Amino acid sequence: MESSRTLRRFMSLLLPLAAALSLTVATPSQAEPKALMLKPFKSMSEESAKCAGCHKEKNPSLYAQWGRSKHYGANVGCYECHKAEPGDKDAIKHEGFSISVIVSPKDCSQCHNQEVEEFGKSHHANAGKILGSLDNFLAEVVEGAGTFNGQSPAAINGCWQCHGSEVKVLANGDLDPTTWPNTGIGRINPDGSIGACTACHQRHEFSMVQARRPEACGKCHLGPDHPQKEIYEESKHGINFYANVDRMNLDSAKWIVGEDYDAAPTCATCHMSATREQAVTHDVGSRISWTLRPAVSEKIDAKDKASGKQVKSWEDRRKDMQDVCQACHTKSMTDSFYQQFDSLVNLYNDKFATPGKTLMATLKKEGMLTDVGFDEEIEWTWFYLWHHEGRRARHGAAMMAPDYAQWHGMFEVAERFYVQMVPQYLEKVDEAEHKGNKEGADRARKVLDEILAKPEHAWFTGNEPEEIKKARLEAQKAFKARYLGESH
Repeated sequence: MESSRTLRRFMSLLLPLAAALSLTVATPSQAEPKALMLKPFKSMSEESAKCAGCHKEKNPSLYAQWGRSKHYGANVGCYECHKAEPGDKDAIKHEGFSISVIVSPKDCSQCHNQEVEEFGKSHHANAGKILGSLDNFLAEVVEGAGTFNGQSPAAINGCWQCHGSEVKVLANGDLDPTTWPNTGIGRINPDGSIGACTACHQRHEFSMVQARRPEACGKCHLGPDHPQKEIYEESKHGINFYANVDRMNLDSAKWIVGEDYDAAPTCATCHMSATREQAVTHDVGSRISWTLRPAVSEKIDAKDKASGKQVKSWEDRRKDMQDVCQACHTKSMTDSFYQQFDSLVNLYNDKFATPGKTLMATLKKEGMLTDVGFDEEIEWTWFYLWHHEGRRARHGAAMMAPDYAQWHGMFEVAERFYVQMVPQYLEKVDEAEHKGNKEGADRARKVLDEILAKPEHAWFTGNEPEEIKKARLEAQKAFKARYLGESH
């Protein structure tokens, strides 16, 4: 008891410092603050003081992390976040207190209401709704099996750890180990809320320095199908960040690009953080104009507009992203970059993605594919083309990483389309014809012929105009003369 009173007295001495330094709200210099101005509690609650005394002995690292946090400076302790009502689905009795192991966005919204509201509008918030997706089918069925309490370990340890699980409470009150622990960004919580703030703000320090660094996003945004972290590291932005990280001012409460730092942007800079004209946002899609996730890219508001839903337009989103760019780059450079980026997305869409999607739809329509996903080679080929190589190309262009746009991207897309997908398509058509489906085979061949008759595929069919062939031959001769010393 004496130690608790001492701790509370010590915490009360920190109040002026906490108010002056710890809880400054970062807002743009030319914008009104949207979030609540938070004030620290006058003293640590008796409940949290008791929690801290025990966890200091049993979980010293957890206690030390919390001790460095702004929560500590504001007298926000264990109980303020973990408190639960006895009737809550995931409430448990612990050392005489009713608590919940999971601190959900609903809990965080008691203080951080603006952030939670913005997050709820984001694509991150819906990341847990992946049941039925191709990715989840692969993890649950193709790669996995229901060997762990009826669930696939591949999904539990893979997809769900980034996308989020639907956390279940067992009959005895324990959290189902197939769904917890989990800090997936779109986690579906027992209290009905969605999301996990700890996906980015790791407990129990909740450091803004850590959340602003690219590694925070790299837990999920990396790998063969969405290598944003690797792409960032290749880009000029990433090179500048790691070379000048000591000048990034990452621990500044007010963190406005062009005012508080100028060495480089991080993921947070472009997608979330304040500019001189914009406030901080936790809606990470509010500055994105294209969606680069699906097989065929479209403007990010396309589906909502088609359904009659009123959302922020892709033009306004792009304008806001360009505002970030122009803290460091001129308008003409920014505009030209977007023309380059758009041109690659359109090339990918028009030359490979839309034709590939048409070919797969044709095989399905003509009964040349089974109803079982991924049981035929061409289904894997198509998936690799758009889900892996196609995404790498598009993201490489979006984030200025030429090797990902070219060799890890469009080069592999082209090889996958011409050398694998087209022959495999014709093989399925021939197989159907041999089984008696001649009319369907004729229709399917016509679809492919119409695709390959387009000018962008003329090199493959041997139908390039002679002047283009001649110009390419002359360019090859010039290259050999220039670099290889060959005169003919």
